[in-house]
Amino acid sequence: MLIAFHKPYGVLSRFTPDGSPHRTLAGFGFPARVYPIGRLDADSEGLLLLSDEPSWNQRLLHPRQAHPRTYWVQVEGVPGPDALRRLERGVVIEGRRTRPARALRLEPPPTVPPRDPPIRVRLTVPDCWIQLELLEGRNRQVRRMTAAVGHPTLRLIRVAIGRVELGDLAPGRWRELSVPERRTLPG
Repeated sequence: MLIAFHKPYGVLSRFTPDGSPHRTLAGFGFPARVYPIGRLDADSEGLLLLSDEPSWNQRLLHPRQAHPRTYWVQVEGVPGPDALRRLERGVVIEGRRTRPARALRLEPPPTVPPRDPPIRVRLTVPDCWIQLELLEGRNRQVRRMTAAVGHPTLRLIRVAIGRVELGDLAPGRWRELSVPERRTLPG
């Protein structure tokens, strides 16, 4: 079984508490014996895959698979062409350059469900949405990349893993992937 879940803001990518005030996956009615494949930080939202088949871990998480992960990122300020080129070429995070990525401004901004709590709004600082497509998944990578080019992340939503898309799946809802969707994933 392979499940697509729209992880809401403030939810851990685990079933057991970690001592923080965040909710866990235990409250979303998943079938027995599924576990998350990869993770999204509690302050990130969007597509999280879960499975009861251990082979998916290796197929989706091993660096040699290098399948794309697509994020919509609301950032502070409006990145110009130079900032987007820097994101695409890769930036240095903790002494290592990120792999090349795809980066573009989303015009018009995407329609996304409201977040609870809403992001902070600064009346004197504009914000905008960009799309980043990465082939790696280092810890807090998107947030560190946007900060490195001077545009801190305000909101982060993973909208696709490979060709499996979040689509109109509402926050907190999940569905089992179809056989054709499963076939689009690596391995």
